[in-house]
Amino acid sequence: MTDRNATTQWTGDLKNGSGTVTLDSSNVGEFPVTWASRAEDPDGRTSPEELIAAAHSACYSMQLSGLLTAAGTPPERIDTSAEVGFGPRGEGFAITGIALTVRAKVPSIDADVFHQAALKAKEICPVSAALTGITITLDAVLD
Repeated sequence: MTDRNATTQWTGDLKNGSGTVTLDSSNVGEFPVTWASRAEDPDGRTSPEELIAAAHSACYSMQLSGLLTAAGTPPERIDTSAEVGFGPRGEGFAITGIALTVRAKVPSIDADVFHQAALKAKEICPVSAALTGITITLDAVLD
């Protein structure tokens, strides 16, 4: 069992305030965050949705690699991008969906077998599982 930690320090009100997200477990950096970076132009700052996109693309790539390797067809390369939508919903704001786009180079694999592994990875990746209340789409193609 492992735990990972991050901390955010926020100063000010929602619209004009700002914060810093620190990746505590890895100590790889601090990242500025503002409401504007979330709902308008990022302008060199991050947002919770971008951090979710990073986590999801990394988790999905690892899960797909593990499934392909276990099936005897280890990948040469997996490129995954995650686009996390954010916008008004009801009386507030919400994550509106996630689109995963995957391009992979996997020698000696049938396209249907790859597609099934890609779908399974989407379902069982721990980040996907944590986000079950959100629609997650998948576009997976062999290079």
